[in-house]
Amino acid sequence: MNILIIEDDPRIADFLQRGLRAEGMRVQVARSGAEGLDQARAAWDDHRGGGETTLVILDLMLGDMSGLDLCQTLRAGQVELPILMLTALSTVEDRVTGLRLGADDYLCKPFDFEELLARIEALRRRGRALQSPARTVLRVADLELDRVTMKVTRGGKVLALTAREMALLELLMSAPGRLFSRERILANVWGVNEDPLTNIVDVYIGRLRGKVDAGQAQPLIHTQRGLGYRLEVDPAGASR
Repeated sequence: MNILIIEDDPRIADFLQRGLRAEGMRVQVARSGAEGLDQARAAWDDHRGGGETTLVILDLMLGDMSGLDLCQTLRAGQVELPILMLTALSTVEDRVTGLRLGADDYLCKPFDFEELLARIEALRRRGRALQSPARTVLRVADLELDRVTMKVTRGGKVLALTAREMALLELLMSAPGRLFSRERILANVWGVNEDPLTNIVDVYIGRLRGKVDAGQAQPLIHTQRGLGYRLEVDPAGASR
């Protein structure tokens, strides 16, 4: 298995590198967040081209950027490598934040090396549906979103969306028919620091609906009052 360690503490990085190589794993080390970001993107491109999966061991406290920001950047860029986050912070809020931003697992320092190996093995088994690369084109009825070109069309007509509208639409299209609460949309599209009482989700749903469903006989974006939003063809009991 390929491992990418993103850790700026040389003692920890060297300890992990020696231990994991002794277990037969192929290990790369990135000594900064920027270097780790580049290597993770390259590893994902290699996987999409048919190469093996790389598991990322990511330190939360990097010198040049937050591990949370790095994780969020990777996920926003559709880099779906499994991520195991390491941190000296152990509060529930810290762990929840990391998981919400896209980490697959969390391990608090100091940790037992055997537990690290067990978590790596669990992530390898679980994967992230990485046996086949993520779909590059999402389709619901005549609505299409190309994740490579970031181009959206409905009925063959190109829709002009902002980056935030694109992220919101991609979330809804990733699971057609699934109900997304406002809180979940906030966490996935805006990040957990956004005020949960804001009406920004409703505002952007309105904007997106105006571009995706305007003039269409079949609306795709639906509201379940008091619960959230879903994107699908003619769901029973949904309202505009």
